[in-house]
Amino acid sequence: MNVLVTGGGGFLGRYIVEQLVERGERVRVLCRHHYPELAALGVEQVPGDVADMAAVDRAVRDMDRVFHVAAMVGFWGSYRDYFRTNVIGTQNVIDACVAHGVKKLVYTSSPSVTMNNRDIHGGDESLPYPDCYHSPYSATKAEAERRVLQANGRGGLVTTAIRPHLILGPRDNHLIPRLLDKARRGRLKQIGDGRNKVSVVYVENAAHAHLQAADSDNVGGKAYFINEPEPLLLWPWINNLLELLELPRVQRKVPFPLAFFAGHVLEILHRLIPALGEPMVTRFLAAELYRNHYFSIARAQRDFDYQPLYSFAEAQERTLAYLKTRDGH
Repeated sequence: MNVLVTGGGGFLGRYIVEQLVERGERVRVLCRHHYPELAALGVEQVPGDVADMAAVDRAVRDMDRVFHVAAMVGFWGSYRDYFRTNVIGTQNVIDACVAHGVKKLVYTSSPSVTMNNRDIHGGDESLPYPDCYHSPYSATKAEAERRVLQANGRGGLVTTAIRPHLILGPRDNHLIPRLLDKARRGRLKQIGDGRNKVSVVYVENAAHAHLQAADSDNVGGKAYFINEPEPLLLWPWINNLLELLELPRVQRKVPFPLAFFAGHVLEILHRLIPALGEPMVTRFLAAELYRNHYFSIARAQRDFDYQPLYSFAEAQERTLAYLKTRDGH
């Protein structure tokens, strides 16, 4: 089978590529850089940006399945930049899939499409999209997800969206490394009382869910939360991770209303003065670190028999070993 992975050189994308190669698929990636490690796997690399329709068309041609993983991530940046990659790029992928007769499109979405400063306890896929968002990432991912799911059935294309939450694991260059960097610089502060529960997902489990969904006949037009079966108490987990890496525990605490207000003020200031760079906190980030947001995977278990490849204990062990190697322990 011929399979395309957009963003195949990224954190999650590369694991999807590796699992596809392992089971004998012919894999092509659309990515902005050349990756020698993918070339060593025999993966074809098409250079380009998902916002460039010509590049997307070249990449999608002759494919049977497409995993659309490429995205602009993070909690700060211009809405226009997020829209260009996350919405225009996704629409390009949809249109190319229809034009070239692709059978299935699996889109990497995010649980943040359902989140906007509210607590979510065991949320399922009936959660509505909020009326507004405090993050251009969440807003544009929600719009892209809508377009993917609405495209189900166009020209025989089957579409589905996977919502992995807080992906962690070896080769992560975003979530945990940023957290550890803040801790080392003494800039990590606990927001709220530290009793909030969140879902996380190990990267190889998230990749596995993408492949399982692609193989299923039950996923057309549906979205799926993908995370470990049980949530974590966020701040005790962070402090335990810091201790295992011989870093100081988080000592300072900030009340949520103050952090949220500070985020609002800093967003305004940093938009007025772009040279300031990324704010220390935004409304979205404050809510992420304070609110409960954990989700049910019952629909994925029911529709395509989703089960993690690795237990969370194994996932933590593998992640910790990588972090220790990365940081020279």
